[in-house]
This record gives sequence, structure tokens and C-alpha cells, in this order.
Amino acid sequence: WDNADFSRGVGTTFYQEFHTLNTAKPPFVRDVEAKIRRYLRSSYSAAWTLKITWEKAPAYAAQTDTRKTNTYQAVLTTDGFRSYVLMLYQEGGMQWDYTRLAATNVLIGYT
Repeated sequence: WDNADFSRGVGTTFYQEFHTLNTAKPPFVRDVEAKIRRYLRSSYSAAWTLKITWEKAPAYAAQTDTRKTNTYQAVLTTDGFRSYVLMLYQEGGMQWDYTRLAATNVLIGYT
């Protein structure tokens, strides 16, 4: 991981929350459920989902370069018993120039 830096007015962060326990599910939530069912080969029906998007986020420190940005999402979801997170990245992967970052051991994903 590395730090995004929104201090120069470049990039946006926004979120959308979906309560779906006893309501009709929007296409986004149905897609999340389908991904979890496919990847984990288990039944899953979301009661709550949160989508967080970092759009055109520049790397820290933004004062050095705001041209290479990343867009990525974290999707948190639960059925009340099990919880999952999906991490989605723009096509083409990480756009930040890792040779110009403070830390050069950047990775995509989690450990």
C-alpha cells in the first residue's frame, strides 16, 4: 500500500451505502453477491453493503506529481454473520510511479 494525497485538490473520495435486508437489491449489490458466490462457492445474500471509491487519487506527496493517479474501490458487505471486502482497481493496475514514492515496496492487495 501507499498513501494517497488529496491536499492539492486533485482526486475525490466518495461512498454509497446499501441497506438491503428486506428491500429490493440494486444491480450493484446483486453483482457483489454473484462475485462472492462465484469466488467462494457458497450461498450469500447481502444485508448491508458499502462501496468506497477513491477517484483519480494522486500518490503522497502530491506536490511532487499529480499527473499519475489511481482509481480504486473497497466494497464491504455482510449478511449479518459473514463479512467480506472486495478490492477493485482500475484496469491496468497501479498508475503511480513507484520509483518516486517515499516507500518503494508498494503492492496491490492486502496481506
